[in-house]
Amino acid sequence: FGLHAFSALFADGRLMTGLLQSGLVGLAVVALSLPLGLAGALVLDRLAGRAAGLLFAALITPILVPGIVVGLSTLILWREFGVPGGLLLTVLAQTSAAAYAMMLFLVRLESFDPALMEAALDLGAPPSLAMRRILLPHLAPTALAAAAVAFLLSVGDHDITVFSIGSDWTLLTEVGARLRFGPTPVVDAVGVVFVAATLLVAGVWVALHRRARPRAIDEPTAPSGT
Repeated sequence: FGLHAFSALFADGRLMTGLLQSGLVGLAVVALSLPLGLAGALVLDRLAGRAAGLLFAALITPILVPGIVVGLSTLILWREFGVPGGLLLTVLAQTSAAAYAMMLFLVRLESFDPALMEAALDLGAPPSLAMRRILLPHLAPTALAAAAVAFLLSVGDHDITVFSIGSDWTLLTEVGARLRFGPTPVVDAVGVVFVAATLLVAGVWVALHRRARPRAIDEPTAPSGT
């Protein structure tokens, strides 16, 4: 293992294609998971009683069921509708990440005051405008976090992907297929790059979080005049 492994990594067309397809699938999963998760959170926030409990249990099922079961069931279901294994089916299978987005939105909604929406509606604002101007800005930080979680879950998913990807491949399934024959310098280079990227992103996030943290400014209080 040496620097030549990294040059071989970036020259490996199949791995680079898998990386591109992993990114595309991840972005598509984000695009589907956010609205689905938000819709589920809003419905649960309005419901009460046993109905809310039953719906919540149904919506978080993808979190509790093993990925192998989700991948197989998705493959069997969509084959009945003529959808073969591939990138599209992988996106549909990984949309189970919407359950995680829903959980994040539910936590954020607990700090939202419904009286703000009611006041806007009482003043004549259409529901769509009230949601766009009041509710969505409140949920915006959570939406960014949910998007990051959905993307990372998609890129790092193997069990669901391997059953739904068909003849296509992502970076993770390609690396998994090569590991069956033992580790290679190129595969080791993939691991080093991912660890370095993770540390870099974590460092940037911590730096931005510290800069955004409000700083207390201690100013001497001027004596009041007499």
